[in-house]
Amino acid sequence: MAPQREWFEKDYYKELGVPASVTDKDVTKAYRTLAKQFHPDANPGDTVAEDRFKAISAAYEVLSNAEKRKEYDEVRRMVASGVGPGRLGGGGGFAGFGAGPRGATHIRFEDLDDDASFSDLFSQLFTSGGPGGRGRTSPRKGRDLETAVHLDFLEAAHGVQTTVRYPAQGEVREVTVRVPAGVDDGQRIRVASRGLDGTNGGPPGDLYVQVEVRPHRIFGREGNNLTLTVPVTYPEAALGAEIRIPTLDEPVTIKVPAGTPSGKLMRVRGRGIAKASGAKGDLLLTIEVAVPRHPNSDEKKALEKLAAAIKESPRAHFETT
Repeated sequence: MAPQREWFEKDYYKELGVPASVTDKDVTKAYRTLAKQFHPDANPGDTVAEDRFKAISAAYEVLSNAEKRKEYDEVRRMVASGVGPGRLGGGGGFAGFGAGPRGATHIRFEDLDDDASFSDLFSQLFTSGGPGGRGRTSPRKGRDLETAVHLDFLEAAHGVQTTVRYPAQGEVREVTVRVPAGVDDGQRIRVASRGLDGTNGGPPGDLYVQVEVRPHRIFGREGNNLTLTVPVTYPEAALGAEIRIPTLDEPVTIKVPAGTPSGKLMRVRGRGIAKASGAKGDLLLTIEVAVPRHPNSDEKKALEKLAAAIKESPRAHFETT
């Protein structure tokens, strides 16, 4: 049974847990939340979760497309007004429609092509020609689909080849996707011709894979630049020091100038994320002077001597206000 034939029975708004007045943006938001929860990769071997994933994906396929959603809403209004399938006709098609506009009284799905959409059904219901009164000869491209892939921070930075599973036309398909180096959270990758099949000889739609990147334990990202907070001791900041810091590849040594204040920004060029051109962004460092939270007795004595030796107050400028 084609997905369109389920519209009389399926409440797609209920599947996504949203009202019929929901905005397109909130349809997508609800789908992504549920898809993340019930995705087969997050529930290996769980057939209940897989069936739920198929159901919410089928709902999203319809409600995320303005034309299909409009047709679906019209079908639901027909159902609510009593115009709908009265019995299951021969060959798996619905038969027994009640009297409708312009005398359409008995439209059966078996009178349509297997790939017929409800726009074709409406043309038969609401025109005097009835079945066969309006031909469909133009090829149509298939519907684009959307799914998500979850990557570690380093996989996104270096690039990876991975397998993506997604529901389409009643089955779960698999496709190998090459994720380029430097892909960012929220970006979409187009996989040509892996969407729904076209109709009347039209080409298949495309698959769009949205990338969701898990945060890194110590690195952050600003465009193609990496960010890193670097703790240093008070002596290192005051006297200067050479320290080792991590990068996406091997560690590097940087020089902290004497008198470096907490919050100072430093840049290590070419140690960020690869750009499309192949060049890399930079590693942006934020120096953070670490204050001992629980100094031992020796540290306390040293700090007391330091405090006694310092004659200039860092708050001297307050006295002029």
